[in-house]
Amino acid sequence: MISSLSLGIVLTLFIYILSKILAKRYPYLWLSPLIICPVTLVLFLSVFHVNYATYARGAHYISLLLGPATVAFAVPIYKNRALIKQYATAILGSLIIGVIIAFTSSYFLAKSLNFSSQMVHSMMPRSITTPIAMDLSTMLGGQPNLTAIFVIVTGLAGSIVGPLVIRFMRIRSASARGLLLGMGAHGCGTSTAFSIGELEGSFASVAMILAALVSIILSIFFF
Repeated sequence: MISSLSLGIVLTLFIYILSKILAKRYPYLWLSPLIICPVTLVLFLSVFHVNYATYARGAHYISLLLGPATVAFAVPIYKNRALIKQYATAILGSLIIGVIIAFTSSYFLAKSLNFSSQMVHSMMPRSITTPIAMDLSTMLGGQPNLTAIFVIVTGLAGSIVGPLVIRFMRIRSASARGLLLGMGAHGCGTSTAFSIGELEGSFASVAMILAALVSIILSIFFF
């Protein structure tokens, strides 16, 4: 009988590996591991009445790998530093515009849905990486737990819709593809960008990091 501590690790890795195999054999949008993994995990826990706390005891160790994985993004950034430096002005300008659009679109969408003030402020940082978004939500007067949900949904949606936008608009530039995915879908988008190419992933990593910094600076001065 598998222990409760290892349940989260074994179950998560097993489902992830199967979803990757499935996605490789049947490359359909709805079979993306980003969709299959969480849906399958939720169904498994619900059908077999597994308490989330029991699952999380093991899965927590996988979550801890997010830090080193994020730091590892620095390697391709360093390798492509000359190219990134060459486009520094365009990168910074596009990210500032992207952050402003992300904040204002979130604000007006929340207002149009008649969300409370706390919900509005919880939704506004949805386009930056989770840890920083949660801190920024607190600073704005939002609810960090709600912000985490908005961030996850945005990341999943962006990583799925982003490649479709790239194909539809015939975006050929690796830098543009990377910035689009990193700005629009933060961590999930960066992962998707690396699946396209290292250069795309490098620019997505830069976008994810700088978008968070730009969001903090704009929030300090304007909110």
